[in-house]
Amino acid sequence: MKLAWRANLLLFVATIGSVFATHVVGEGEGMTRTAIAHGAQFTSALIGILLAHELGHYAAARIHKVEASLPFFLPLPVVSPFGTMGAVIQMRGVIPTRKALLDIGASGPLAGLALAIPLYFWAASHGRFVPASEGVTLGDSLLLRALDHLAVGQAPPGMELELPPVAFAAWAGMFVTMINLIPAGQLDGGHVAYSLFGPRQDRLAVIVHRAMLAFFFVSLASYVTRDLRAGFGLVRMGSHVGKSLFWLAWFEILAVLGDLASAKPSGDASDPFALSVTTRVVATLGLLLVASVGHDHSSALLWASWFAGLAVLLAMEARGGALRPHALVDHPATGSAPLDGFRRAVAVFTLAMFVLLFMPTPMSM
Repeated sequence: MKLAWRANLLLFVATIGSVFATHVVGEGEGMTRTAIAHGAQFTSALIGILLAHELGHYAAARIHKVEASLPFFLPLPVVSPFGTMGAVIQMRGVIPTRKALLDIGASGPLAGLALAIPLYFWAASHGRFVPASEGVTLGDSLLLRALDHLAVGQAPPGMELELPPVAFAAWAGMFVTMINLIPAGQLDGGHVAYSLFGPRQDRLAVIVHRAMLAFFFVSLASYVTRDLRAGFGLVRMGSHVGKSLFWLAWFEILAVLGDLASAKPSGDASDPFALSVTTRVVATLGLLLVASVGHDHSSALLWASWFAGLAVLLAMEARGGALRPHALVDHPATGSAPLDGFRRAVAVFTLAMFVLLFMPTPMSM
């Protein structure tokens, strides 16, 4: 098989430039020597973590003789806080066994974490405590708390750890890994969970998918309730929606990905009530845009309109989308032979990493 590489190399170079430019612009200091050095450090670390992740998948696929492409890196300058949407590989062959499915699904996240965790620990140990600000706050997880405690100890009252560029890149790598390890659909976590549970995973994936929507409402309600008890009312509704919106967005993203991967997309003529990909994408982007515009506003009319739009989208999901019985987050069937004891342990460990990496609020302003 002739291995194509030109498009992969072009996207790889473009992503390096995109990540570097995004970090330099984000620092807001112009093309100073310090900004260039920080941009180079962040770019090297993040690209290294993403490359380790994708090459883990690629190597496992080749070992199991599953046809796979080289990684396609996805540049997204400025719009993404990291300058990239990560990377993917295309697998054209059928994954024949649950053993192969586990090896291919788990190898990427574990390879990326094998680089991200020590990089974060090393770089965080060189960080410093600064007065807590009201700017961007990075999400926290059980693993990150443990690494911070080991690297620098407890932050003094009113202080927070300022992460050096390499630590921020490692945080980004762990954030991307958390998303990939969501045990639903054909994400890495979905591969691992299906290899462990078999067809039962399709029922579990629906629960996980709907839990993401529930978590959006629980998160939002907790912030609003806290403000009401403190006497602030609803003046910070924009901020609270922004902190919780990640999970609503990923509820819809997983539905879109499942629809695109389906042999029979929803929205076809045989099902007049089915929610189409276009409708779902437009509605979700509209909600994200309005939430972004209204982040610092407490207009009752704006937020009443936003929640009305959300109610319409969820009503459509209930009538013809992800809130009725569906197969959007199902995993393609593979061999029925169960995993051996060692691989079962690897699968459990990999899914446990999702729990340790889980960030209730990945990023807030």
